[in-house]
Amino acid sequence: MRATIYDVAREAGVSIATVSHVINGKGKISRERREEILDIMKRLNYRPNAIASALAGKRTFTLGLLVPDISNPFFAEIARSVEDQGHQLGYSVIICSTDNQEEKVKRYVNLLRQKQVDGVIIGTGISHGELLKPLQEHSLAIALIARDNPALDASSVRVHDLEGGRLAAEHLLHLGHRRLAVLAENERVTSSSDRVRGFVEAAASHGLVLPPGCIAACDHKIEDGYRRAKAMLELAVRPTALFCCNDLLAIGALRAARELGLRVPEECSVVSFDDTILASVTDPPLTVIAQPIEQMGRMAVDLVVRGLSGKGDPARRIVLPPELIVRQSTALPPA
Repeated sequence: MRATIYDVAREAGVSIATVSHVINGKGKISRERREEILDIMKRLNYRPNAIASALAGKRTFTLGLLVPDISNPFFAEIARSVEDQGHQLGYSVIICSTDNQEEKVKRYVNLLRQKQVDGVIIGTGISHGELLKPLQEHSLAIALIARDNPALDASSVRVHDLEGGRLAAEHLLHLGHRRLAVLAENERVTSSSDRVRGFVEAAASHGLVLPPGCIAACDHKIEDGYRRAKAMLELAVRPTALFCCNDLLAIGALRAARELGLRVPEECSVVSFDDTILASVTDPPLTVIAQPIEQMGRMAVDLVVRGLSGKGDPARRIVLPPELIVRQSTALPPA
């Protein structure tokens, strides 16, 4: 027999009104007591009637997550973190892969409105505020993840991409590399643009100017990283180090080097950005600029939930520090 709100109240030793306050994020209830009641709800497998709540203008305890590609390990790990944190707080998550296509974004935005989600976390690269207006017009709580858009009146959590690019360049320059190249994502991905800018600025501060041909725009796929890296590594004067703006591009670069008979890192160093689960299991394991992926997912959910409870600050923008993790894909340049 399905548990009811009365069962939860009886088990917790509180009134039905108190349980209702916990469900709707209202009332002056201590954090410990709130978590205790949520644990009882989970143990009894109690779920509020989402349809009835929606019809009554209350919450459905559902969040939407828009990402470019769920098959990308970075966004898969983001989704897992969002889902885990949402579950912890009593929310289900609808995950939508947009492929960074405007038509898909429009379709999913309409779907999430129809599902009457309480809030939306946006990780897609689409930057047009017009596409997201329907969400804001319905007073949904919105948070951006792994990116920001000053044109949107929305909270965000991301890593300091500019600083991450600088860290990558400083690491390679410290090792003695002077022939540098970059595999970037396309220009619509602002996080990648910031990483490239940080890398180029750090190189310039050491008197190095990267020629335009040393910065290649790629799709966020292994195959494109492979193709672009191979073209660079086949040059008569090839780079001794590559900075890749995500792990998939770096894996493609490793494959290109291997096919050309170049040893990594002895003949070509590779630095990646993200630090997904793939980064530590490649051969060799990748030196990375790490993003706190799990923390970002948890914080994005918290931003949305706090916005729903009226406790969130308007357009709160959180920028987390990146971390250089040195593994076996970087070394001194060849003599």
